[in-house]
Amino acid sequence: MASVFTRIINGELPGRFVFRNERVVAFLSIGPMSYGHTLVVPIEEVDTWVDADPELWLELSRVAQLVGRAVSRVTGAPRVANLIAGFEVPHLHIHLFGAQDMTGFRLSPDAVIELSDDEMDRACRELRAALRELGETDTVPA
Repeated sequence: MASVFTRIINGELPGRFVFRNERVVAFLSIGPMSYGHTLVVPIEEVDTWVDADPELWLELSRVAQLVGRAVSRVTGAPRVANLIAGFEVPHLHIHLFGAQDMTGFRLSPDAVIELSDDEMDRACRELRAALRELGETDTVPA
């Protein structure tokens, strides 16, 4: 059975995508820890980061760094968190979110913030614009 992320990637479930190439996608988390919380996910179903082949891991890291720069521009946070947990969905994903301090590193239901659909749509637009400013044209959805 396909993971929930595969279903999002394939368009079976909705997702707010900010980046897509032939191996990796990035879309907003539906359980954000902060404004602009984005997940970087391989298209291939890989369970954990240690199971990823080295080339895929390199591409995931490259995209995470790029999207992290966009998150930094959009949120103005002093740091962008890069966190891999993998307990929520058995499909490798890297969490990226603006962090003010270490309190934002709790990936638990009580740490999720409430954002309206309008705020989520705005975050998606702002991240896409920031990625375009960073030179990404072919990999950022319209």
